[in-house]
Amino acid sequence: MVFVETKVKIPFLWGRTAFKKKSWTQVNLIVGPNGSGKTLLAEELAVQFSSAGYNVTFLHSDETDDDSLFPVLKEDPEIRSRIESVLSGMFGRPIRFEEGSGGSFVPMVVNKNRGVESCLKDGECHGLKKIITLLAALYCTDVGCLIIDEPELHLHPQCQLFFMNEIRRAAASDPNRIFFIITHSPFFIDLRFPEDLTGVVVCHINRVPTHIEKLSQDDDALFRRFLPRFNTYHKQFFFSDNQIFVEGYTDKQMFSSLLNYIEMPYGSAGTGVIDVGGKDELGVFFRVCSLLGTDGRIIADLDSLFCGKLRDEICADRRPAVWLEKQQEKQLPFYRALFPQEEHPESVSFGKLVKKLESYLTAAGRAVREIIVPLPAEIDLFRKKTADLYNNYENAEALDTYKTVILQGIMKTGAELCNFLPLPVAKTLPLIKNLFLLILAAAESVRVYILPRGCIEHYYTQNDVNYMPVSAKDRLFHAELDHMLSASPETLRQDYEELISILERACLCIFQQR
Repeated sequence: MVFVETKVKIPFLWGRTAFKKKSWTQVNLIVGPNGSGKTLLAEELAVQFSSAGYNVTFLHSDETDDDSLFPVLKEDPEIRSRIESVLSGMFGRPIRFEEGSGGSFVPMVVNKNRGVESCLKDGECHGLKKIITLLAALYCTDVGCLIIDEPELHLHPQCQLFFMNEIRRAAASDPNRIFFIITHSPFFIDLRFPEDLTGVVVCHINRVPTHIEKLSQDDDALFRRFLPRFNTYHKQFFFSDNQIFVEGYTDKQMFSSLLNYIEMPYGSAGTGVIDVGGKDELGVFFRVCSLLGTDGRIIADLDSLFCGKLRDEICADRRPAVWLEKQQEKQLPFYRALFPQEEHPESVSFGKLVKKLESYLTAAGRAVREIIVPLPAEIDLFRKKTADLYNNYENAEALDTYKTVILQGIMKTGAELCNFLPLPVAKTLPLIKNLFLLILAAAESVRVYILPRGCIEHYYTQNDVNYMPVSAKDRLFHAELDHMLSASPETLRQDYEELISILERACLCIFQQR
């Protein structure tokens, strides 16, 4: 860890707020969308690190393929030989430097099969010129602080990965050097250990950059398990505040397609949909976004209300409490109906409301299972599904899927279901519905959008999907995808009105913050 106290003010970007950071990792990343001030921030950091005694080199994006930066090759034959070796191995053909006119060194590419040499200056190999300049700056040990703006320009992904590995090697060999990478490329988001996250500075549009000063023990343990699963595709969220996280690839495909149908023509500009591979992974991304200040959006299945990392993170976040406090006066009669024995029922939290919902659902599930009279087909299907889950799983009432099925059944059949339940339980059904809607709204205060019907399959139009868990998901998805590819825009807007509405709320929230 490097300690250099910095304070940067850029009023026309951030107003009166200043960026402050004093602890730095050896390899630091400055990320964010276009126009967020990354280069301006780095230029100010260069001045302050120079004042702190560092010999600073700043390679701007328009300089790193300029062969005027090659003189170090003449001055240091060891660096020249090292770069020749690296490039020859990288490109699979001999590359050597020769002294040209004016005393500068120029790279020569040797084609042994054809028996010819070509001067790089006469060619168009921008990537080769780029990597030479980058390596020359990196291998120059006189540079104590190296800042590189957009090193990915002209480099294909494997070259980017190679150069990032070289930066890591240089940092390991000299703990007194420090590096800053300004990048839009996920291939430079090289996070191997949880503490690497503290070296990420995220720039935003119209607000001060954010960063993690220190990780708690719990966060360190969480990210230590998470980072090995953190792939290049996931890293997109470092470059925009507008990302939407979903659980799986079918959600990603559906919502990505439906972004084209939201009413705000530019409301989804810069928005991407990222599937994270599981319900608990959503909770981890929620945590990362909260710590880094990227404020991502999450669309989650209904069962995420009842267990898992995402639920824990929502409960721990202060924003639902603030939102519920604003609803206090309007919701007080409802709170008193929910908690009739409490002296101060207005002091509710998101977690408390969810637990109350769970208690209602448990009682309703027992009552549904005990119905013995003939039932209408829809209610009978609900009863059978509930009974099957209860009989097939030990301690089924604690399962998130079981609670989800009870809630799905009540929302589908509630009005008619009242006629078949004991009166005390029947009276709770309106409370359950209102409580569910309140919980959904509170979740949206932290940019989490719960799918009220259950999961994405319950919004399909080509097959009827009634309750969770859902089987044959891949077959159902491809049938739905065929429909989406062939239907008219008007049909799609009508068929997926609810999903489009969720996207619009998420994108409107993004648009309003710009």
